[in-house]
Amino acid sequence: MAAPQVDGNVGSRLDVPAAVPQISKDSPTQDPAASDKPKPVRTRPQKPNYFLIHSKPLPLETHPLPAFVPQNPLSLLRIAYIYLSQLISAPSSHREVPITGIFSSETRSVHITDHASVRALWEMGFFGKGTMSRSEPSWLDREKARLKASKRGGGTAEENTRKRREERKLFKLERARAEAEQIEETLRQERAALGSAKQEKDEEKATEIAISHVFPWMQQQDGDAEFKEETKAVPAEDTKPQEPVTNIVEVPILPIGTTIHTAGIQDETAVTEPEEEVSITNQEHLQLNLEESFFLSYALGSLRILDPNTKQPFSSPSLLTLFRQHSHFPTAPISTLRADDPFLLNYVVYHHYRSLGWVVRPGVKFSCDFLLYNRGPVFSHAEFALLIIPEYAEGSIEAAEGKGKMGWWWLHCVNRVQSQVKKSLVIVYVKVPKDLPSSENGEVDIGKLLRGYEMREFVIRRWLANRSRD
Repeated sequence: MAAPQVDGNVGSRLDVPAAVPQISKDSPTQDPAASDKPKPVRTRPQKPNYFLIHSKPLPLETHPLPAFVPQNPLSLLRIAYIYLSQLISAPSSHREVPITGIFSSETRSVHITDHASVRALWEMGFFGKGTMSRSEPSWLDREKARLKASKRGGGTAEENTRKRREERKLFKLERARAEAEQIEETLRQERAALGSAKQEKDEEKATEIAISHVFPWMQQQDGDAEFKEETKAVPAEDTKPQEPVTNIVEVPILPIGTTIHTAGIQDETAVTEPEEEVSITNQEHLQLNLEESFFLSYALGSLRILDPNTKQPFSSPSLLTLFRQHSHFPTAPISTLRADDPFLLNYVVYHHYRSLGWVVRPGVKFSCDFLLYNRGPVFSHAEFALLIIPEYAEGSIEAAEGKGKMGWWWLHCVNRVQSQVKKSLVIVYVKVPKDLPSSENGEVDIGKLLRGYEMREFVIRRWLANRSRD
């Protein structure tokens, strides 16, 4: 590797010490209070380090060889030693405790209940979805935060939102009232400026008459004198005798966090200690769709899928047949399975893009089959939306019937949705083979079956006349 070029006029930091700026007598001195000024407090909580949490793209352990340094010949010996040690005792790429899931025919998915396995699948590749969350399984953390906020008096997020809306409503009403008063004051000043002296005298006289009727004790002693600015009000004496105040209970000052229970008027107060933190049982599990489950089980070997009845793990061929059956609704019998089963078409595309390093997520929310992320949902939005269309060979019955073809109205609707969410629409044509390879000894060669499918990709962008003018 070539060394970086260094300008000859610029010296090294180690050779030339940094120049210390000298303060002249004429220069203004710095205010010592400015240096002691506290920094603003961060109001938002600091985000977690996602680059460290999601550093591994797949739930596998890799053991790469160290880098070779040409300037250090001893690095070659280290590479040879590690290579020979891995040949003698090859390290495992899988976890010591395998990830185990249970297939659910009702939801057509695989459920992971172990919390450590759930976090491993999400942090290493963004697999699955929390059953009580939008995407990431974070129900336990949100529930702890909600209980903590309720103890402090903060309440849940919904309650805080309602409070903010009420405060905003009151603020708008107060602002409207102040604006109305200001307008009324301006109009009054304009009317006073345009009014004649006679009108002002009549108004003053009317005001004096009104005040004399309402507050007779504020009448003027001199008839032709103006009202004084300072007047003393002499309240009338209350003829009703005051009753003596009895049963006064002195409440002691208690520390924050204590609770006082009173029942009527008692001589003592019951003080309870603050409650301890209640342990919360995690009620959420991870839900994997059929494509994710088969990729983790067949392609990576990181997942064992158990039969809910026998509690025995499925083999890869039996799992393929099971998923092909459940890709239809209602569940299709084995005799009716074909080469264009929805599971086979979806898994071919899923396996292709996962092997290229993309993070593939379901795209039903955006009217597509899959979404492609560069690194994951926590880093950026999805860049591409995939639509899978089967392509049949010429002369087949499906091609004669026009199966797999969509109308232009449908394509324009889907493309409009993707343009609104700022995603590029990719049409993926999957060429369906005429016949599937025959099974040997009752088991299908999955690799040979997948190699019979071909893919073609087309990126479609919405054409706008205003942006395409000369």
